[in-house]
Amino acid sequence: MRTRPTLHWTPPPDLPPGTVDLQPVVDALSAGRVLVLSGAGISTESGIPAYRGEGGSLSRHTPMTYQDFTASAQAQRRYWARSHLGWRTFGRARPNAGHQAVAAFARHGLLSGVITQNVDGLHQAAGTEGVVELHGSLARVRCLACDALTSRQDLALRLEEANATFEPVAAGINPDGDADLSDEQVAGFRVLPCTDCGGILKPDVVFFGETVPAQRIEYCRQLVREANTLLVLGSSLTVMSGLRFVRQAAQAGSRVLIINRDPTRGDQLAHTRVSLPLGTALHSVADVLNIPVNGA
Repeated sequence: MRTRPTLHWTPPPDLPPGTVDLQPVVDALSAGRVLVLSGAGISTESGIPAYRGEGGSLSRHTPMTYQDFTASAQAQRRYWARSHLGWRTFGRARPNAGHQAVAAFARHGLLSGVITQNVDGLHQAAGTEGVVELHGSLARVRCLACDALTSRQDLALRLEEANATFEPVAAGINPDGDADLSDEQVAGFRVLPCTDCGGILKPDVVFFGETVPAQRIEYCRQLVREANTLLVLGSSLTVMSGLRFVRQAAQAGSRVLIINRDPTRGDQLAHTRVSLPLGTALHSVADVLNIPVNGA
């Protein structure tokens, strides 16, 4: 029986404090073979809020779970109405200084790979190649019946036509592209089926309560085995999908470095946690390494 997902984590009192010393990150990148694991915190400077931390969306919003989504047409209407509105903002987001710095490190051969827990595609938009999208991408839509993949932009156009008078004002946008709307605001929204078979459409992302494909996890584990250092950027590591790789790296004796303003569930396994804004921190590291960053 699948349990409800872990959404919150309370830091224990004995966590080591964060630092502002970036030298361990400089040293790790200088040595090469650094595997990046990024979370929602790297996209906040692009206007996409994080789930946790100060101002995190979980303080006001419970994400849709896979179990809820598949249980009823009402839940699907609620999701697609909110997500359709959120996509208008989410789809316009652009890479920020943190994404640009990661792309620059990759171009200079310092990274062995990038795994992201984000579904926003901003690493790729910044020019990073071969990004492993651990939780999928909002830019794709999958049919639960025939497994057909289609473009989110194509669905957005279809939904615009089917819901021409849908113009509610959202209270906020969340990291999964979901806008905060009331039940009354979504009541009349028309959900569209798969054009191939009439099945239920779902964004090609791993919802809370859903399992990351085993093949994807194993590929990420292989990347961890091949890396000298695991560099975590902007993730609280609350959910096991990311924490498992920190545990793996620590158990293998690889160095774990974290850049995150707030404490994380992986701090006790890390060599250090740098408590600085990601854009500022990564640009500072690039400056020390004499690596130009696009958009600087």
